[in-house]
Amino acid sequence: MAKSILIKKGTLVIMDRNGSVIRGDLLIRDGRIAGIGEKLDEIADETIDASGCAVLPGFVQTHIHLCQTLFRGAADDLSLIDWLKKRIWLMEAAHTTQSIRAAAQLGIAELIKGGTTCALTMETVRHTEEVFRVVEETGFRATVGKCMMDKGENVPAGLLEETQASIRESLDLIRNWHGKSEGRIRGCFAPRFAISCSRELLSQVAELARTHDLMIHTHASENKDECEKVEGETGRRNIAYLNSLGISGGHVVLAHCIHLDAEEMETLTRTKTNVAHCPSSNLKLGSGLARIAEMVARRIPVSLGADGAACNNRLDMFTEMRTAALLQKLAHGPEVLPAARVLRLATIDGAGALGLGNEIGSLEVGKRADVIVVDLNNAHAVPVNDVISTLVYSAQSSDVQTTIIDGELVMRDRKLLTLNEESVIDHANREAKGLAKRVGVA
Repeated sequence: MAKSILIKKGTLVIMDRNGSVIRGDLLIRDGRIAGIGEKLDEIADETIDASGCAVLPGFVQTHIHLCQTLFRGAADDLSLIDWLKKRIWLMEAAHTTQSIRAAAQLGIAELIKGGTTCALTMETVRHTEEVFRVVEETGFRATVGKCMMDKGENVPAGLLEETQASIRESLDLIRNWHGKSEGRIRGCFAPRFAISCSRELLSQVAELARTHDLMIHTHASENKDECEKVEGETGRRNIAYLNSLGISGGHVVLAHCIHLDAEEMETLTRTKTNVAHCPSSNLKLGSGLARIAEMVARRIPVSLGADGAACNNRLDMFTEMRTAALLQKLAHGPEVLPAARVLRLATIDGAGALGLGNEIGSLEVGKRADVIVVDLNNAHAVPVNDVISTLVYSAQSSDVQTTIIDGELVMRDRKLLTLNEESVIDHANREAKGLAKRVGVA
């Protein structure tokens, strides 16, 4: 592996507070950004010519389900609750160690090829250790949580847990993996959502997360039926209920947060709870339009995620940036959520949501070197009058030429270096067929 990499003649999109964009070089040494300048006279183990390219921090996705990558196209045209009960839970329950491995490899391959260098991912109830292994092997950066489910209607036996057993398994995974590979791999608690988790489980997770300084990753207020069910069971609206149990604050990421009242919006503002916005998933499931422009105005921490391949059906941050911006403009006017703000959601704001804002998310000397090189010299992108506008509104995932994570090349010239793409695809296709047979839909 190269100890030093020099990226030359690129347009460096720094993602600092000033929105700096400079033309020049970037030096990576021993896993960190070691130099930025108009022309660096350095000798490196690897040199990358970034002429005609944007160089920027890798994307950070704050809501992903790697375990669902094999379900792509197998659960279309359903609303959330039916989607879960009729398709997703049955398929998750049918997963084996090998099918989980295939799903994680395929998902990470897609993420790396699209310039995502870090993700917060919620897995299924079983086999989560295999996802940690794949993250370690591929050089990807991830915070991984085992899905927790100890109640709910129509939950397959393979997913329904006993409360204390769920907590013990989560803690064991965190003890074994949190902080490995010099902090590139982290663990978190991932209770699925309020209607599949008991009050006891959620309360204990809240206490353990604060005691051990760990993240909580869950879903909230994605669907009107979900919200009504939570209120019917608890007497409180979703955000209020979670907050009453201690699931709020800067260490918590709530995916979606579409159907909120004024009090819930105020709770998110006051507690600085992170919201992961997944616009494509919200559209495809017909869940609704999150009030992202208002959240940003209130300084609620917002970041972006693709959700899973079962409800998107791609894991592409370029799609999510463009869609997030266009939806808010349709709802609130063209001045809302400009390109520079959206790019922050996809990079430094995502890093902040994961507690990694001092380590990744911008091109600054001393930060971990999670860097992508995006070729903008393509028919769909030129002329580049504004590089940030081009990245948000014109660029595509196939424009990413090079992906670097923790100072290591994981893709160069569109070739994956820590995964054999052909083998990953073959393995995924075989395992998807086997999973379909187990579910009984083959």
